[in-house]
Amino acid sequence: MTKSKQEKMDPKLEQRPPIVAVLGHVDHGKTTLLDKIRNSRVQEREYGGITQGIGASQVETKDGKKITFIDTPGHSAFAKMRSRGANAADLALLIIAGNDSVKPQTKEALRFIKGSEVPYLVVVTKMDLPSSSIDKVKEDLKSLPVKIEGEGGDVPLVAVSAKENKGIDELLEMIVLMAEIRGLNASRQNDLDGVVIETNKDKRGLLVSAVIRDGSLHVSNEVTADGIDTKIRGLFDHNNKPINEALPGDPVLILGFSELPSVGSSLVEKGKGSAGKSKAEGKKTQIDVDQDKIPIVVKAESQGSLEAVLENIPSKFSVIHSGVGDVNDSDIFIAKNANPARIFVFKAKIPKNVSNLADTENVQVETFEIIYKLLDRLADIEKEGEEKLSAEARILAKFPFNKKIVAGSKISKGEIRMGDKLKLFEADKLLGEVRVTSMRKLKDKISIAREGEEVGIIFSPQLDFNEGCVLKSIR
Repeated sequence: MTKSKQEKMDPKLEQRPPIVAVLGHVDHGKTTLLDKIRNSRVQEREYGGITQGIGASQVETKDGKKITFIDTPGHSAFAKMRSRGANAADLALLIIAGNDSVKPQTKEALRFIKGSEVPYLVVVTKMDLPSSSIDKVKEDLKSLPVKIEGEGGDVPLVAVSAKENKGIDELLEMIVLMAEIRGLNASRQNDLDGVVIETNKDKRGLLVSAVIRDGSLHVSNEVTADGIDTKIRGLFDHNNKPINEALPGDPVLILGFSELPSVGSSLVEKGKGSAGKSKAEGKKTQIDVDQDKIPIVVKAESQGSLEAVLENIPSKFSVIHSGVGDVNDSDIFIAKNANPARIFVFKAKIPKNVSNLADTENVQVETFEIIYKLLDRLADIEKEGEEKLSAEARILAKFPFNKKIVAGSKISKGEIRMGDKLKLFEADKLLGEVRVTSMRKLKDKISIAREGEEVGIIFSPQLDFNEGCVLKSIR
């Protein structure tokens, strides 16, 4: 719809739904609380009971007031996502379980909330449990410090039980009251002001989740986020239903981007604002292999999840490539050319044909549905693999023998034994792994070849190699 000059000069301001970030320690009941509010069953679908993505939903109170919630994950790996969730919001809920009280991520969440300078209220959950104590929560909050209403402060506190449906109406009323005090006014006629809260990919293509703070968004609009321009091909509401327009306060899923913008970036009309000045940090990247580190490729279901994994990669690893979406042929070949690198996949998929390619190219792919299991796996690899070079042989010649190829080699370090597993390198490129099946010194069969000796080595499988290649025993 075309805006008239008068409309642009004198937009009609209306109160918009508040955008509320939900933050707190892992397993303190954030998603369960939102389930009760929006009558959904998200928690039952979360692997391990942990929220691992960042999304938005909108509810309507019994008085007809709308509230948009940003549900941010509580696991420590998602610190950056929680930070951006708070910065995108008008209000924040600091969730604390009554039976657990203040925990490390509670303090971290509070730092994000205070840093974003948004008003907040404390929500004490699980009050149906006998071990829950609101007095202990209040006492622990004093050390942060958080000053609660009625105790010399101005931070509201609401006690709830999602299981028993107690305190929910009071919580929603408090959110609406705080929003009204703040005076959250906007107009669909204003310039677009949105915030990207997540990016993803499914069979429809690349998807960007956003919340609209001001203005409106329509199908066919041309917009910019993080330096990436696009024409919107489709809009979907928080229930994934197609819509033609998103208004102030609405959460929306956008189809049309050819590249994924960064989580937390501004969404504006093309040619307006400063969103076009930077390039997306969220798109696929490729860096040089650090020979002192273990090369890996990381793929994740969404940009927020990818950032969470990358933020926690141990220093022993070098991420040579990362991206959002399912594992594809390109990922396999990038890994193959890096000695090869292993591929770690978080909540994304590997199609059967790509899995077959990985097997053919001898590229190891591991998939995970829970982030801490992926990080634990990296920690295990870091420990076990502090691999050390125990022996090395340089191939000086190659010649046939009994329908096999012999590698005429000189042992330059350590000793090589019959049956040893070796890695075959050409320059710095790994050609593959082999096992020693025969060794001869002159005409004699030997079982051990020591440093300085020249021997003929037959290995299996019979990989193609050239003079100058190196065999390494890494233990």
